[in-house]
Amino acid sequence: NGGTNAVTGVGFQPDLIWIKERSSTSSHNLVDAVRGVTKRISSDNTGVEETLSGIVSSFDSDGFTNGADNGVNENSQTYVAWNWKANGQGSSNTDGSINTTYTSVSTVSGCSISKYTGTGSNATVGHGLGVAPKMIIFKRLDSADDWTVYHHIFGATKKIDLNNTGAVSTVSSVFNDTEPTSTVMSVGTNGRTNASGGTYIVYAFAEKTGFSKFGQYTGNGNADGAFIYTGFRPEFVMVRRYDNTEEWQMTDAARDKAVSPNFARLKADNTTAESTNTTWAKIEKFSNGFKLGGTDSVSNG
Repeated sequence: NGGTNAVTGVGFQPDLIWIKERSSTSSHNLVDAVRGVTKRISSDNTGVEETLSGIVSSFDSDGFTNGADNGVNENSQTYVAWNWKANGQGSSNTDGSINTTYTSVSTVSGCSISKYTGTGSNATVGHGLGVAPKMIIFKRLDSADDWTVYHHIFGATKKIDLNNTGAVSTVSSVFNDTEPTSTVMSVGTNGRTNASGGTYIVYAFAEKTGFSKFGQYTGNGNADGAFIYTGFRPEFVMVRRYDNTEEWQMTDAARDKAVSPNFARLKADNTTAESTNTTWAKIEKFSNGFKLGGTDSVSNG
């Protein structure tokens, strides 16, 4: 509405909010309780953390309140917000060789948010999840650098970027070639995750039955595509082809209901508006997983 907008119906007070304008080309907006409501980073670029009072003004008991920034609340434009629950701003985690400034964690939902300062030497950082995370997203806040993603499928020797279309690559200095444990995640000497004096935010996710699943599948290029079992009905599906230069595809049940079913896409790595291009493989959600339909190389090559 171009002013102040209280968004309700989330069902809890979120600690990580990811907002994207659907109807136009504003950047993605990621705000979390660890860094505070005025601090924005964008998954579609390498930029440093920005202080913007018009993004989110408060985390509320059933949602959040937006300011007037066009990226989240331009008059008459449409938006989507994905929300995760942790535990407020949290407190310092001392499990690793680097003590975090704050770690906010929910062991129920499997979501952990940590902020720390790098040392430039091989190190560990506590995440608080109690089990090894399956996916970890790192972003340096004080310097322009790529978003760096660990995924258990390709392991700690390799990384993939969230803000671009590059294929998975081997860079052992990012995660020190060391898998995360039930208490810590490892960082190497690479500036993406551990520059001396650099500040970082980390979003770590554990797999929780009935809540989240992190895996891989092989596309078949057929109109009757692969079925991916999750064991529950997914409300949010994020897909990235990792053997080629493709974009991150984001779909969710809320937008499936509002527009052409199963085709509504946003892309984590760029600012494009929502597309309902029916030549892409549709992602159809079921009670125990999701099914692909279509021959496109983005999600079903």
